[in-house]
Amino acid sequence: MPTAAVNGLTIDYAVHGAWGAQPLLAIMGLGMPAAAWPPALIDLLVGRGARVITFDNRDAGGSTTFSGAAAIPLAVAIARAALKLHVPAPYTLHDMAADAVGLLDALGVSRAHVVGVSMGGMIAQLLAAKYPQRVASLTSIMSSTGNPSPRVAWGEPRAIRAILRRPEDPRDLQSVVDSLERKFSVIGTPMTAQERAAQRPHYERIARRGLDTAAARRQLLAVLATGDRRQWLRRIDAPTLVLHGRLDPLLPVAAGIETAQCIAGARLVVIEGMGHDLPPALLPRLADEIASIADLPGRPGPDPGR
Repeated sequence: MPTAAVNGLTIDYAVHGAWGAQPLLAIMGLGMPAAAWPPALIDLLVGRGARVITFDNRDAGGSTTFSGAAAIPLAVAIARAALKLHVPAPYTLHDMAADAVGLLDALGVSRAHVVGVSMGGMIAQLLAAKYPQRVASLTSIMSSTGNPSPRVAWGEPRAIRAILRRPEDPRDLQSVVDSLERKFSVIGTPMTAQERAAQRPHYERIARRGLDTAAARRQLLAVLATGDRRQWLRRIDAPTLVLHGRLDPLLPVAAGIETAQCIAGARLVVIEGMGHDLPPALLPRLADEIASIADLPGRPGPDPGR
């Protein structure tokens, strides 16, 4: 992957689609590299007229890691966040939003459609709130507002345990793939055993790009340290779509509903049967929804960033 120097960091990125198509910045979630974006979804968006920019967030994939940074125990951080106390962290979501802007700068893109999933949705929300001139539209998928209320902040304990569970052998590729399969069997859209097995090549692609449980915990600290973002969400004026799965066990559907309520004019789409993932069967629906809010032409068109 090519790299860009952003905010003193090295950010790995990839660009998919025609140069003249509309730029769409895709921001991935907690602990996941850009390889976690399903290639079929990228292809669908490219076919609808987008130039899709994917990248590894800081502390993910091939981008700069913070392995030497001090970090407090997660249990302590969660308790402090619940009490609305300061949570020390190596960085916050504000820093990660600034990384996204820096990448757009490095690529010469002045304005882009922005799509984020889970933690990526939180970063995308701050990007739209703090840098409104850079965001043509916002799609927030299976994300939340940072409201610490248990009703919207946390899903089922089994889902939280699943995202933090380490592979049995982090150095063994198949062990990491097995770990991803177990994780998404808990947090993802219900699938048959055969359907889940068909996802293994995708999990292997993610594992080959690189996963670090310690880095994922630092990113979770960033979420907790950023805290309640509802006041930021109320500043967003970009056309906004909020997508959330009805069956999401990690971030309850109430989190998506509240996100849409905080953003003036946001359109909420609750997808029946969807969990906390981007399942193959729903990719055409997701692409259609994103293309609708971004007003993609269905073919390469003018670039709003140039």
